[in-house]
This record gives sequence, structure tokens and C-alpha cells, in this order.
Amino acid sequence: MTNEDFTSHYTIHKMRVRETVTAFDCGDDDLNGFILTDAPLYRNEKLAVTYVVKKRNTPEKVVAFFSLSNDRISISDFDTKTKYNRFSKRFNNHKRLKSYPAVKIGRLGVDGSMKGKSLGTYILKFIKYFFTIDNKTGCRFITVDAYAAAIPFYVKNGFVSLNDESEDAPTRLLYFDLRDVL
Repeated sequence: MTNEDFTSHYTIHKMRVRETVTAFDCGDDDLNGFILTDAPLYRNEKLAVTYVVKKRNTPEKVVAFFSLSNDRISISDFDTKTKYNRFSKRFNNHKRLKSYPAVKIGRLGVDGSMKGKSLGTYILKFIKYFFTIDNKTGCRFITVDAYAAAIPFYVKNGFVSLNDESEDAPTRLLYFDLRDVL
């Protein structure tokens, strides 16, 4: 699927105030519960903004969703000074800070009927370009606490591990540098 195919077949919009999702199953109870009940609560509390993806020919059905919130990458996120120094080489010496602005993908789910159709990859492309076009927020990185099973998906899409957390951990903190889009 090309970018043109994606935009001609799907729409993405911020979940509206009174919009609810009544059916969604990505195979993960936590993600399903978020879009079915928690997304409006997070919006009302200004904790996250959720976006829904729908097919143009069936606009009543959500086929994927993602939620975004503010985040940062901080010196304290690195488990060694050496790893932080390697990371900070991305910046001019006079621009090294104690933390760098990021957007966090809090949740990303693709309905089971859409698995294997590259929808998740196109959602990540959308997020990457959304934060690089006109640099809306001064955001440098995208972060995600990826489920262990999803780590290969994020790595395939250019994300790297922030530290050497145990491979047995249920999630791992990954990041993507938005300068890599340009």
C-alpha cells in the first residue's frame, strides 16, 4: 500500500467530544478497554488525545486508533552515562539539555480484521509527519513504552531502545528521532 492508497482508503481524525467507539477488537484487552471506555476520560482530563482511523467506505467502524500525550527524554532515562553521551552527540554542544521534548504514543491498536495490512506502519508515518510538518510543538522525539511483542514492529519502523531494560520486562522504552524524517 502506498501513501496515496492509504489516504484514499482511510481517514484519521481526533476523537470528537461526544464520539464513542462501541466495537473494537485488536486481540488485547487493555487496548480494547482503552478505546471502548477510557479514551474519553483521558481526553476530558487532558491526559491524552486519541485519534481514530476509519475506512472511507465504512466510516462508522474504527479500524485502528492511537493516543498521544506529552513526554520527554531525560538524562535519568539512561542507565549509564556512556549511553547518554552517545545519545547527546545528536546535538550541538551548546544545545545539550537535561531533557528533550517528545510526544508519547500511549496506545496504538489495529483491529484484528486489519492485521497484516501495514496499517500500523502508516499510522507511525502519519505521527512522524504530523510532528515534523511546521514543527507544531517543538517536539524532537517520539517515545513509546512498547509491549514486548510489539518491539520488532517499532524497531522495523526506525525506533531504538533507550536503555538495556531486561528482555523479560513486559514493556521497553523506545524512541524515534524526528530529525530522521527530514
